[in-house]
Amino acid sequence: MCFYFRLINGAVMRKNSLKIIFIVGMVLSAMGCSSKNVDHHLIAIPDEAAKMVVTFTWDGIGACTHESPEIRVSRIPDGTVSLQAQLKDLTLRPYNGGGGEVENDGSGIIPAGALTSGYNGPCPTPGERHQYAFWVMAKDAGGKIIGFGKARRPFPPKQ
Repeated sequence: MCFYFRLINGAVMRKNSLKIIFIVGMVLSAMGCSSKNVDHHLIAIPDEAAKMVVTFTWDGIGACTHESPEIRVSRIPDGTVSLQAQLKDLTLRPYNGGGGEVENDGSGIIPAGALTSGYNGPCPTPGERHQYAFWVMAKDAGGKIIGFGKARRPFPPKQ
């Protein structure tokens, strides 16, 4: 026995056809949202941005503080005026750890405590361990992102 549905425009479709359309729509929606370049906090990284190397440790950083660690950045592209860093909780995606922007002094170091734009350090639920990443963007004089790098580490670190 077949079931039919009358659509608003008067067309008639089988029940199975509607299921297929629904499934295809869901798959296409998921594909559109799963691009590797999607930034969950609306930062668009240009494809031509230089690839930088970022390192940091949680040494001396307590849970749920506003004290950012020292971040080291290499392969900073020529023309970089500032470095913007943001903390991301990769385990709890909606969590935005904030960050900050510092002038590029050529040292490749974002000093400990330099991130001040609403920076909230790692703060996993007690007893849990989360993966965190710092995303660092190099910006030119016009504010365009010309370099990008990231590093991840679990918090709390292994004892």
